[in-house]
Amino acid sequence: MCRLFGFRSVITSQVHRSLISADNALMRQSERHPDGWGVAYYVEGVPHVVKSVSSAVSDSLFQRVSGVVASETVVAHLRKATVGQLSILNSHPFQYGSWVFAHNGQIPNFGEHREAVVARISPIFRRFVLGDTDSEVIFYLLLSKMAQRFDIHRRGAPIGELSAALRETVAAIHEATGYDCYTRAADDEFYLSILLTNGQVMVAHQGGKELFYSTHKTLCPDRDDCPSFAPCCEARSRSGFVNHFIVSSEPLQGDNVWKAMEPGQIFGVDWRMHLYQENADASPARMGA
Repeated sequence: MCRLFGFRSVITSQVHRSLISADNALMRQSERHPDGWGVAYYVEGVPHVVKSVSSAVSDSLFQRVSGVVASETVVAHLRKATVGQLSILNSHPFQYGSWVFAHNGQIPNFGEHREAVVARISPIFRRFVLGDTDSEVIFYLLLSKMAQRFDIHRRGAPIGELSAALRETVAAIHEATGYDCYTRAADDEFYLSILLTNGQVMVAHQGGKELFYSTHKTLCPDRDDCPSFAPCCEARSRSGFVNHFIVSSEPLQGDNVWKAMEPGQIFGVDWRMHLYQENADASPARMGA
């Protein structure tokens, strides 16, 4: 399967260590996920997306991009192809306007279910599906559900409504395919782990494939120099506000404290960097990081 990485911070930061330098950085993980990569980062609220069908570990462009990216919001993806040929059109992250989306998983026998899932996408968005992956179809179905709830072009999208749209998207896919990513049989390869952001709001959904999140470090190496340093940088937030939020398919080596998400959970931050947590039954989780 693929690998996801998402980063959201109150300050512009480099993510070179997570992508390149750590012993299990994404570049190293690409040895097991060789079918392309993508990095999206925001500059003045505008997403810039760079993608390739090469393996990140052997692609000098990945190293160049990872070395220069400094942003408050970054999404990266490594692809291990299950549906769709090797193509830039099929590489993640996918983008529509300010929204950037990445997916780890697959819909089994997608060719048999594609028409039923696509039929649930609003005609406004259906025409933008250009590739042949299940992931791109999921993205535009999610956008359709989001657009029914709020103006998707508005900055600072309501994270509660975004979470509800995610739930509706998963439910629609369950209905269209007859599969369930939460209670699948042992031999079912059906996963809907998702990462979504518009540069301000970021949410992650654990849909059967492992996701981990971090909101603080054991010891911040920049504590003496960073103007935004606060107690929540090195301990669980008591207020629910955090200075950084990171999501990864596996814990990355370094100072960050990682926690595993449970299947069906949604975690994220709103435009104020207030942590949002929701359990599998759509009930709010206890706030705090």
